[in-house]
Amino acid sequence: MRPLSPLDETDRIARARRGEIAAFSELVAHYQDRIYRFLVRMTRSQEDARELTQETFLSAYEALPRWRPDARLSTWLFRIARNQAVDRLRRAQRVEFVALDEALHEQVPADTPTPEAALQARQRIAALARALARLPVEHREILLLRDIEDMPYEDIAEVLGISLGTVKSRIARARAGLLRHMPR
Repeated sequence: MRPLSPLDETDRIARARRGEIAAFSELVAHYQDRIYRFLVRMTRSQEDARELTQETFLSAYEALPRWRPDARLSTWLFRIARNQAVDRLRRAQRVEFVALDEALHEQVPADTPTPEAALQARQRIAALARALARLPVEHREILLLRDIEDMPYEDIAEVLGISLGTVKSRIARARAGLLRHMPR
């Protein structure tokens, strides 16, 4: 799907706020894959992620009249998705994230020169996933948003409802913690 220009997105949001379902459907089509991938990593369940993605967009549709145009739509959607996932995980009393080897499997080049190189790459990804799993929840989610979703610090602050300074310090602590848990 081609990226939406800010003007196209603003137009679709305005039309959706006026009740035009087709405009909201276009916004859903544009953002659903990113939201779904984030939720899969948060919940470790494709089924939960599909359900939470639907709940996220349903909640967004219902709250659209209250959406502040000064907030970026993507940030607002990620915040809704994150809140949905955290609520579900708390209810289930399981806070886990998808293993990075599953999430990044497609990033291992198919034309790896040798089987040994492919094995080493998988082992590095598995070690990273184990180290990530040992981090506190707030460190895991901030690394997912920054390093996997490539979100700017300002957007992370808005999604998590924390200050920009807290985002920066939490990312630094999360990365330091990740390094401590990595095999030497």
